[in-house]
Amino acid sequence: MCTTCGCGQGETKIDGQAVHDPEHGHEHTHADGTTHSHSHDHIHGEGHEHGHTYVPAHSHAPGVPQSRRVQIAPDSLAKKAAYARENRAFLAGRRVFALNLVSSPGSGKTTLLVKTIEALKGRKGVAVIEGDQQTSQDAERIRATGASAVQINTGKGCHLDAHMVGHAIQQLDPADKSLLMIENVGNLVCPAAFDLGEAHKVVVLSVTEGEDKPIKYPDMFRAAKLMLLNKCDLLPHLDFDVDQAIAYARRVNPDIEVLRVSAKSGEGMDEWLGWLEQNAAK
Repeated sequence: MCTTCGCGQGETKIDGQAVHDPEHGHEHTHADGTTHSHSHDHIHGEGHEHGHTYVPAHSHAPGVPQSRRVQIAPDSLAKKAAYARENRAFLAGRRVFALNLVSSPGSGKTTLLVKTIEALKGRKGVAVIEGDQQTSQDAERIRATGASAVQINTGKGCHLDAHMVGHAIQQLDPADKSLLMIENVGNLVCPAAFDLGEAHKVVVLSVTEGEDKPIKYPDMFRAAKLMLLNKCDLLPHLDFDVDQAIAYARRVNPDIEVLRVSAKSGEGMDEWLGWLEQNAAK
């Protein structure tokens, strides 16, 4: 269960293979068709063994005292933070610049990623982690560019977490001094609260969504270093107020940077690529 929203994670899969949540028991089906269930004892990296029962702090499960619920949730959050630190240390060791792309569904993240990868060919290697509840369509679009991509399907989960991402990083094995793009599940709420080990969160706001999203979902925009105003080629056909959207974003995060972009027309792409190169070099 997600400690932020109470979502049921279901079965997480990376490129179709089950990856077991360390906070839950799980079921294996073997090649001979036999099935068994057991608690999780996977070691993520080195020295992190698990196998505990978890009930979220806000759970109303009968028979579970409130004191027990409060004690377990911080333990879970501490483990998530430990996974994020492992991911960050691994990426720093290879000088991989990792970004966590967050947005509503349909903001144009994947199309923007495709255009970014194509523009960076011959300049910087890019690997991608795709997060969706179901399907591998976005990862297939990324692979069509020639970039490496791993698809994480979260089932009923509404966000990626550092444990899932750590497995995906191991599978991708990103090259030294490359760029890792993590496209999170489309959701302006829960992904704001979860550190994946990235350098920065980048929030993508499509101009078709309305300029008030930063004040409706302030945690996301407060957590982001950069806001990409996407699909700006559509502005002549909309009533979207760009200045008001930026003002709202800076009301909740005075330091947020803003770029206007359009993957379709190419507007702002040079500035976006420049931002990537400048921040990756820090």
